[in-house]
Amino acid sequence: MSAYFDELAERFPEGFDPGDTLVADAHTFDHPHGAFVVAREPGERAAVERDAVAIGCGGVHHLEGDCGEIKRMWIAPDWRGMGLGRSLLAELEAHGARLGYRTIRLDTNSVLTEAIHMYESAGYSSIEQYNDNPFAKRWFEKVLQGAPPSSR
Repeated sequence: MSAYFDELAERFPEGFDPGDTLVADAHTFDHPHGAFVVAREPGERAAVERDAVAIGCGGVHHLEGDCGEIKRMWIAPDWRGMGLGRSLLAELEAHGARLGYRTIRLDTNSVLTEAIHMYESAGYSSIEQYNDNPFAKRWFEKVLQGAPPSSR
């Protein structure tokens, strides 16, 4: 997470301060309302060492009703362009569907053009602002295919 936050601080014109988000938001990714995924470097080392280098992450958690939200999605710069981001996004959507979310929302900053392109090409549509994230400039939503009927 610190590599992710460091990158945001470098890329955002206004900088980035995560505040206490790691502690304050961590429980929202707990089962049964959320999930957090860490992608680790592939290979034999990763299979035998639990401390293999993290190369990506992301979480999904309950937002409201039968709507979930993807947060903290990040791929290490050296691993971009290999399809890992798209795979991670699909995994987070699958978790969301299993959790009963029929719709997924996410927000991002306008400077993260590669993320915006990926979200749009994965079927996310631009929507009006749905939160008060001071670093978000773009908001997206996608209706998930195959989500079970809502029990919320």
